[in-house]
Amino acid sequence: MNRLDGKVALLSGAARGIGGETAKLMAAAGASVVIGDLLDAEGEATVAEIRKAGGQAEYIHLDVTSEPDWQAAIARATGHFGKLDILVNNAGVFTGLSIEEATLADWQKLVAVNMTGVFLGTKLCAPALREAAKGSPHGSAIVNLASIAGLVGSALDPLYSMTKGGVTLFTKSTAIEFGRKGYRIRVNSIHPGVIQTEMGEQTFVARARRTGSNDLGPARDLVTSSIPWGRLGVPDDIAKGILFLASDDAAYMNGAGLVVDGGFTAA
Repeated sequence: MNRLDGKVALLSGAARGIGGETAKLMAAAGASVVIGDLLDAEGEATVAEIRKAGGQAEYIHLDVTSEPDWQAAIARATGHFGKLDILVNNAGVFTGLSIEEATLADWQKLVAVNMTGVFLGTKLCAPALREAAKGSPHGSAIVNLASIAGLVGSALDPLYSMTKGGVTLFTKSTAIEFGRKGYRIRVNSIHPGVIQTEMGEQTFVARARRTGSNDLGPARDLVTSSIPWGRLGVPDDIAKGILFLASDDAAYMNGAGLVVDGGFTAA
């Protein structure tokens, strides 16, 4: 189940955190992976870890707001591994700023990474994904990293919520467009809750700051207590969901959003 034997995947923002865990899981499931990120040392370290475990991986510097960087990453995947079956638009940033605190530059950075990066990745990878789909019984796949903040309102970072809401609807619209054009590229999104990553820590900092404190403990405890499953998520929780959406086991899922939040949005 959830095997990716013979598949080639390109993941943005995959040097560490959710992206890094997904790259390792995909490689263990049989895929050849290309990791793109701005964090070169961390990205190379993740590639080395995958190779040491017997997997196939390449690292390339990728600024998701740069069209030439995307083209180079696609060329690395198709040139080194022969094709591109899976795109994971994982790169994202978080500010933790209120509407009144955020500057235009803060907003533009959010849009550039969280929305423009997803648009460019999808647009530029589509031809290679479409070509690879011709040789696959279940086509190719795109998985976009959205958030529960793209499904329900967020007082903590309304601008982040706005960008992730955009990713949520872009996923559905792209699934419809590609489907009607006969591209055989499935497009789905995954919606993590609060995950124990660097970005997750940023949410605790923002919560603590709102109360005038530097102590992250109470903020972390408050979030944890609001999750019905009783714990914060870890990168592996989300990586497994991404692996499923990218695999042929999700062959009839298209334009869907997979929520992985321990029940937070069900409450």
